[in-house]
Amino acid sequence: MKIREIMETLQLNKLLDKGDRTYNQLLTPWGEQIDSEQREVVLTEYPRPQLARKNHIILNGIWKYAFTSDDDQPVIWDGDIRVPFSPETYLSGVQRQLKPEEYLWYERKLMIDRIPTGKRLLLNFGACDERCRVYVNHTLAGTHSGGYQAFTIDITDFIEVGKNTLRICVQDKSDTSYHGRGKQMLKNGGMFYTAQSGLWQTVWCEWVPETYIQELRITPDYDRDCAVVEITSNKYMENREGAGLDAVSCKILLFDQNQVVQEQKISVLPEDKTILQINIQDKKSWSPEHPFLYEIRIVYGEDMVESYFGMRLFTAEPDSNGVPRLCLNHLPYFQKGILDQGYYPESLLTPMSDEAMIYDIETAKAKGFNMIRKHCKIEPMRWYYHCDRLGMLVWQDMINGGTTYNLVKTCYIPTVLFPLRHKRDNDYSYTSRADRAGREEWKKECIETVRQLYNCVSICTWVLFNEGWGQFDAKENTDMVRAVDSTRIIDAHSGWFDQDAGDLKSEHIYFFELVAKKSKKPYVISEFGGISHAVPGHIYSDRYFGYGSQGDLEALKAAYDELDRRVQELKKEGLCASVYTQLSDIEEETNGIMTYDRRVLKL
Repeated sequence: MKIREIMETLQLNKLLDKGDRTYNQLLTPWGEQIDSEQREVVLTEYPRPQLARKNHIILNGIWKYAFTSDDDQPVIWDGDIRVPFSPETYLSGVQRQLKPEEYLWYERKLMIDRIPTGKRLLLNFGACDERCRVYVNHTLAGTHSGGYQAFTIDITDFIEVGKNTLRICVQDKSDTSYHGRGKQMLKNGGMFYTAQSGLWQTVWCEWVPETYIQELRITPDYDRDCAVVEITSNKYMENREGAGLDAVSCKILLFDQNQVVQEQKISVLPEDKTILQINIQDKKSWSPEHPFLYEIRIVYGEDMVESYFGMRLFTAEPDSNGVPRLCLNHLPYFQKGILDQGYYPESLLTPMSDEAMIYDIETAKAKGFNMIRKHCKIEPMRWYYHCDRLGMLVWQDMINGGTTYNLVKTCYIPTVLFPLRHKRDNDYSYTSRADRAGREEWKKECIETVRQLYNCVSICTWVLFNEGWGQFDAKENTDMVRAVDSTRIIDAHSGWFDQDAGDLKSEHIYFFELVAKKSKKPYVISEFGGISHAVPGHIYSDRYFGYGSQGDLEALKAAYDELDRRVQELKKEGLCASVYTQLSDIEEETNGIMTYDRRVLKL
């Protein structure tokens, strides 16, 4: 295929043309239910199963909001917004885009009947896009930057008995700066989607004792039949070493199908990290076919949390013929994956319910996929929990950032000119990483992501960079991630700009025949397919985007089956994983195996 023909297939002219479009408001079944019932409070489940407490208050629901031109606290409010849906979304009730020069304010009341002696009140945010300041009773209580990572603010010193006022001030530069943004653009089109802002995951508060578990890290040691549990208290995080704190009791209960099978109890110092080993007799391995989870309960002084883990091991090992393979529990395991960007027409990046998350995962599994590549997005923690318990491997992308991408240089030309795929990534201006502050911010948020998702059993691979978008120093960043997590596979550069870093040879193939290349590392096709078909009555826009199109569902199925047949052949030749693009249509991009509103399965 000639380069010009490929460029036409990519519809580059439509990507660059920001003219008028016609948009349709689609609703998934779950969004339609929320809308028809006029439900104010959604996503009421405890949002963090990997570190769960029972003493909590969900703060989703109706808040006041105001857009302002400066950061002065507003006197007059614009109206009501349904949290945790971004103001750009239909389900928020606002449908207004936050501009880079604007501020978005939230307010709600928090009633506190009493302040228990010796307790702290933590205010938790699943995510807020992109930077925010948190005020309690008009006093600044804390700040945060990073639009995808969870964060917590201790608001104990700012609350009082009775009615309290919570206010959040948000700014979001979106794609006008170097901050992490994923696939969001203020002017959406093609393979980039509507930008969102503000509170887009669950907000909740919970009472904890003065000394509480701030971070929990569970590492299954598959070969030694044990799991290592590392507990970090808030006193350690506050650098209270040498403060002479009294020892506390730490008890761990291990459950196997709701039965206590092991109990350990020791005395620990809160200013130290606590590391315990849980020995597993007759261990039950975790896999997509048998996703067995062990549950644990930890009583740390007066704090109590619940979590879980799975006994599994991710490695790259040679098979009996010496071919490098991805292995699960030391056995070669082909990972048949699908790209999933987690967008919804009425709520953008926010899943409307547990049922919506489960539907996407189960649909992928029913169609023969055992792996999801979570692309340029961090999901709510409950999404990973469902992958853990249902049995779905996950490749987790880091959130790409950097200034405006030159897609011709970093995306379209490397698609067809293979020698460019090995371009060095220390030319920061080429990959939109000239700002040192942006590079440091990416590293900070990368490590935060690894720590936040460390206990997710299903995550087998970290994907650091995609197609050169904001890529820099892949070798050094691979070492950085490896120092925090040595238990998972690292795809340092998915697509191209290969620096020979990480554990995989990872390429995207859209316009050429699929092949399995010989490599010292497991060879994976980390994106392919993308065949487009727009289903009438289920399309978001009058413009379509994809990598080749089919006129009807039968033709689409035939084209997919041919690609799938080729993937099966390549497994014998050394292919270790494949990622088909993609799970659902998203806005103009109509290459999903189901429509954007999840109402039509195309395959």
